[in-house]
Amino acid sequence: MKFNVSSTKLFAQLQAVSRVIAAKNSLQILETVLFELKDNTLTLTASDGETTIRTSLEVENAQGGGKVASGAKLLLDTLKEFPEQPLTFSIDDENFGMKINSINGTYSFVGANGNEYPEMPIENDVNKTFSMPANEMLDAINKTIFCTADDELRPVMNGIFFDLKEDGISLVATDAHRLVRYRNINIKTENPISFILPKKPATLLKSVLGKESDEVIVSFGEKNATFTFGNTRIVCRQIEGRFPNYNAVIPQNNQNIVVVDRQTIINACKRVAIFANTGTSLLKLALSQDTLSISAQDIDFSTNAEETLVCSYSGAPMAIGFKAPFLIEILNSITSSDVMFKLADPGRAGLILPTEDEPNQELLMLLMPMLLND
Repeated sequence: MKFNVSSTKLFAQLQAVSRVIAAKNSLQILETVLFELKDNTLTLTASDGETTIRTSLEVENAQGGGKVASGAKLLLDTLKEFPEQPLTFSIDDENFGMKINSINGTYSFVGANGNEYPEMPIENDVNKTFSMPANEMLDAINKTIFCTADDELRPVMNGIFFDLKEDGISLVATDAHRLVRYRNINIKTENPISFILPKKPATLLKSVLGKESDEVIVSFGEKNATFTFGNTRIVCRQIEGRFPNYNAVIPQNNQNIVVVDRQTIINACKRVAIFANTGTSLLKLALSQDTLSISAQDIDFSTNAEETLVCSYSGAPMAIGFKAPFLIEILNSITSSDVMFKLADPGRAGLILPTEDEPNQELLMLLMPMLLND
């Protein structure tokens, strides 16, 4: 088996698929990338046993065909040092010895039998399919993935919930302290369908969708979900179980409404949070007419800080506490110039929303408050 390929194109594709490879694998062959040559098409496959990614690229002067598995780290470490140039790969079909010839040198190593690499999962009962523009899928994942949990007792919260109905699609994530709901009213279905996408394949999609402009075709059955776009396919195991009723926890009558410049409040929160107790990271937001006061203190080290911002506020004077990292992360995920807080009282969840949504999209963030000592 022999072929010529661009060093930078191969490196980019290898870098994309190798992100799925786990640090520790139950099977040694899962530490490799599967090369499969057919005609002038080279297909690369990598997997961690639960998530598999496969992509392909065109090569030149292909001779023969077959499969060989090669160590991902060795290849990546070698290819990243090459400037753009053609490389010639030669693979011995009997002992799987691999040789790379570049303009200046030769590099030899040993691969493994590609026939021993696990097959990509095939779902026999795939009957649910929808498509979504790649840029909108990327935007939805970016705005939800940070709220996923790492909870062994409640695995359904360790991923993004895709909830497709006749009035649009919702992507929802929560870690019990905060919740985000992204809605897109352009993606609809007559028959409601849903599944939970684990965090790892969501992170993988986030890393590879940035360069895509095609539609992402999503299909799933009882166990697996498949994302197909361009020359790439990702198949992953869904999280089994029932996702919490997210609409039931979103308060509907928060009467106290604040509108404030997003970047101004982010910067103020970052500065004041430095003085917060390291154990609680508590920020106190005190609201009165057109004024928002942000304060924090650490009694143990006798430190405190307070900033006062101009805002638009309609409601009764009140004070509410939020965990600084959670609040800042939520504010950073919003893209509008101003943000709106909808609050009820210091003991109930607050809603944080952009003042202007993207066309055909709705974004809602929920953050649970922290108990104030005073």
